[in-house]
Formats: sequence, structure tokens, C-alpha cells
Amino acid sequence: MTRTRLIRHQFSLYCAGLLLGAASGAFGAANPPVDPLDITLTPIGRYTNGAPYNLVAAEVVKHDPVMQRLYLANARDVRLDVIDIHNPAWPIKVGEVDLSPYGGTVTSVAVDHGLIAVAVVAAVKTDPGKVVILNPQLQVVNVVPVGALPDFITFTPNGRWVLTANEGEPNTYNDYGSETNGPSIDPEGSITIIDLATGVATPTVNTAAFTAFNDVPLDPGIRIFGPNATVAQDLEPEGIAISADSTTAYVTLQENNAMAVVDIASATVTDLIGLGFKDHSQPGFGLDPSDQDGGNYIANWPLWGIYMSDEVRAFEYRGQTFLVMANEGDTRNYPGFNEEVKVSALSLDPTVFPNAAELKKTNNLGRLTVTKTLGDVDGDGDYDAIFSLGGRSFTIRTATGEIVFDSGDQFEQLTAALYPKNFNCSNSSNSRDGRSASKGPEPEGVALGKVAGRLLAFIGFERIGGIIVYDVSNPFSPELVDYVNTRNFANPFNFDTAGDLGPEGLCFISAGDSPNGKPLLAVAHEVSGSVVLYQINKRAYKAEL
Repeated sequence: MTRTRLIRHQFSLYCAGLLLGAASGAFGAANPPVDPLDITLTPIGRYTNGAPYNLVAAEVVKHDPVMQRLYLANARDVRLDVIDIHNPAWPIKVGEVDLSPYGGTVTSVAVDHGLIAVAVVAAVKTDPGKVVILNPQLQVVNVVPVGALPDFITFTPNGRWVLTANEGEPNTYNDYGSETNGPSIDPEGSITIIDLATGVATPTVNTAAFTAFNDVPLDPGIRIFGPNATVAQDLEPEGIAISADSTTAYVTLQENNAMAVVDIASATVTDLIGLGFKDHSQPGFGLDPSDQDGGNYIANWPLWGIYMSDEVRAFEYRGQTFLVMANEGDTRNYPGFNEEVKVSALSLDPTVFPNAAELKKTNNLGRLTVTKTLGDVDGDGDYDAIFSLGGRSFTIRTATGEIVFDSGDQFEQLTAALYPKNFNCSNSSNSRDGRSASKGPEPEGVALGKVAGRLLAFIGFERIGGIIVYDVSNPFSPELVDYVNTRNFANPFNFDTAGDLGPEGLCFISAGDSPNGKPLLAVAHEVSGSVVLYQINKRAYKAEL
């Protein structure tokens, strides 16, 4: 923690210049940078579900400002845990709701005006899931059928609608794309829209489906590649952001490297937009691709990153909607179908890659996991381009998908500077470079919140851990303002003493809604089963220092 504080200001200035240059070069001239706040995150409270670790006991957390409770989606125990935070320095579990009668696992929770909505996946994940709605007394007031594998749930800002992103994954890891164990079942992805205008007991339920896109040309950047799958089956909704006026949903389709635009009132998918690819050969867009290079070597390489965004949040700037996306990366890796391959196993086109032998060395690109579903542009059996998984960054886009900012390689630059002996480690080991050949820090969770009139973006790193904070008040020129990591990097690695591992769900609590009058951030860690409450402290504007 102390080392983080000492380095933060110096590194922030370096990265701000680096990123502003990257934004100007890649995406057009950036606006002048905003005057950033001097923000620090201080952990003040911690709750844990206890051992065993690594069983997803704390996945998503949401706050009820009236009851001053956190509601925690506990997938391990198929329940909702209720945590009192009247004293945020001493969070206490005060209740739980057993949700096993409604399905096999809990994935997400949302809270609005006293209603608690929980997404529950069916015991057979290809069956329709359920949304269980509870009142503040934790009584079930309705159970609503939704699509297969509801993975994310949210209320619209006006509280009228509840939306779920129904991922619709195939039936088992063993027979996807294979007839070995009988016919594969691959449900269609969808977005369920629950209209509460007629009351929570009698809602109207509609489904925004993708069937209209089955036989029409798509943006070529959208990945449709599941074995024998229609477009509707192949698209897998992941996260949802809602426009400020509650009319439009923006849904990430992670494996497909795309997003869907949904008209909420009519439950219609109006557009599918490919997210494009990141050029890792450009300055400021490097990465460390090897776990056998003996150090932390972030450099440019002749390959493309597939953004594959996970969580997404929306905000307004000068009357327009912008989207913050965490570019985690995800693949289909099933015994019946596996898209993953190491660069060393690719046949590279000798004209495009005359130095293929050098690139394939284990201390260069050879160990990097990439997809074999892209890159053979001319169909001759060798690869004319290399596509890695995830962007190792966060991106700000317009509502139509145009990139206005990408953080480039700042996540790796920052963690390499702060934790050189643990750079790109996993959440189950402190060994350096453990994730360099995969997806690096894996940014996943996102939260947005206003502090002292500035809009802050909080992003969690699933692997090395920690929360990074940006001032995104001007989406064209964000500023890095803090990074905090509450895991223990001591060796040998021990789950019992490792601290907080695998941040998944982030929840911003405004000063007005906070139990102590200070803005807070609640972070659920799926691997350690813990929730950390950070207090967000503002010291001064830089201009005032």
C-alpha cells in the first residue's frame, strides 16, 4: 500500500502523457485533459465468507441505501448474503436467502427502491433461468422465468424495467460441438426485459432475441464461430449498460467481440456492432506476451488484440452517451471445441512473417495463447494475422461503438512498476508472468461514480488484483488517479493469508447514500470470497497543491 502511494503521482504523470499521445494518434485529436482530482482509495472494512477459497462465494455486490445493506451474490452456496454496513469499518452479515429452490447457482443481483432482484441459473444451465424478486424483508414477492443462463441483472435508472443478459452457453463442456454424449444443446442468447409498470406481482415480460440476425449480413468484426450454431445461438450476452433516459440498453457479447443495442420499451435488438481489434504494433499499445522471458518486457508485437469486453457502464457527456468497457477477453475452450492455440503451433505466412522462427521462440510470442478462428485471411491454411485474446485495457466508446479512448498498455506498465516480482501473476499464485502468455491482468468489473463533481471509473483486475481509478469526466482524455491492491504477495502463496483475490463485482456508493457520509466503493472478490469497502478520499485539486 505504501509503495503504491509513493509511486502514484510520478507514474500518473508519465501515463497521462503516454495515453494522451496514444489517444491522439489512434483515434483523432483529443481534447485538452481535465484537471484531475487527487483521489485515494483507502480500505476501511472487510467481510469474508471464509474458506475454502476459489469457489465463487462473492461474485456481485449491490448496495441498499435505505437499509444500509450490501446484497452479495454467493454462487458457491446458491444464496444471497445480506451484510449490514451501518458501520462500514465493521461489515456484519445479518441474513441470507437460500435460492437453491429456484436453480443451481446465483450469478448477479440488482437493487432499486427496496426491491432486490437476483439472477438464478437453472440446475441444467441450458434450461430457462429465473429472476427472484425480494422485498426489504427478504420475502420472495415474485419469480420470473428468463432466458438460459442469466449472467447479469440490472434495473433501469427509472426503476421501471429489470433486464437480464442471458448468455445461453452450450449444455456441457464435454459435448459442445460433438455428438459423443448425444446431441449438443446450445440455447439462444437473449435479453429478458421485465416491465414493473403494472406492479411487481404482475409484470410484463418480453424477450429481446437475436433471431432476426440469423440470415442477414453482419459487421465483419463480429465473431460467429460456434460449431453448427445460428447467429442467435452463437451470441452470448454478458454485461448491460443502460442509457440515462432508460430507453436503450448496450449489451456486451464478449466471446463475439461485439455489442448489441436494445430498444427497451419494444424489447428489440436494433443493432449489432463489432468492437474491432487492437493493434499491438502501435506505440503505447504493447504487451508482455511470454511467461518464459525472464522479466517484465512490455513491447510492441505484430499481432491484434480482440477486445472481448466484459462489464460495461454508460454515462452522459455533453448530451451524448458514452460507454466504459473492461476488455477482459474470453474464449471457447471445450473438449468438443477449443479455439485456443499457442503462436508456436501456428503456421505463419512466410511473406507476412519472414521472421516467423524468431517470433515463435518461447521468450517472444511462442507461448502466447491466441485464437485459431481468425487470421487465415486468404484461406490457404496459414495465418496472415495473429489475434490475441482481450485488450488488457479499458476502452471508452460512443453509443455507436466508436473508440474515443483506450488505455493502451498502461495496466501492465503500472503493475510492472509497482509489483515487478509479481507482475502478471494469477489469482492463485504470486509467480511473476503467470498470466503474460494469456490475458495479462484481465480487467473485468467496472463501476462509475461522481466524487466532488468529477466522474470516476473504477476497474478491477481479475488476476493480479486491485482496483484502478480514472477521472473520465472528459471521455476523450481520462486521467489515471489511483491504484490499490489489497492482496498479500508474500511467497510461498497461501490462500489463507493471500488477502483479496479475483475482484469481480464493483459497486459505487455516493456520499449521499453512504452510511458515513463519504463516498465508498464495495468490491466483491470471487476467489477469496471477500468484500472490501474502500473509502474514496479527495485531498485537493492538483491546481490547488
